Amino acid sequence: MLHIKSVKHISEYKLWLAFDDGTAGEVDLANALNGPVFEPLKDIELFSKVSLDPELETVVWPNGADFAPEFLKQLQRG
Repeated sequence: MLHIKSVKHISEYKLWLAFDDGTAGEVDLANALNGPVFEPLKDIELFSKVSLDPELETVVWPNGADFAPEFLKQLQRG
């Protein structure tokens, strides 16, 4: 299974992620913020409060939103 080791908010809806397979890169989630859990993340202030959940080993937000590491990996740009 793929896991995320670190996350940093870059700007707007972009994150810098480091994966446990040794890769890292930018992920733009602008087009992935659809549905009741993700719509609130269109507020940049909330989006910027992203953190790494040590148990799930993926990114999470205070409103309970999270993305699977595999999905994020597909969006990764080196």
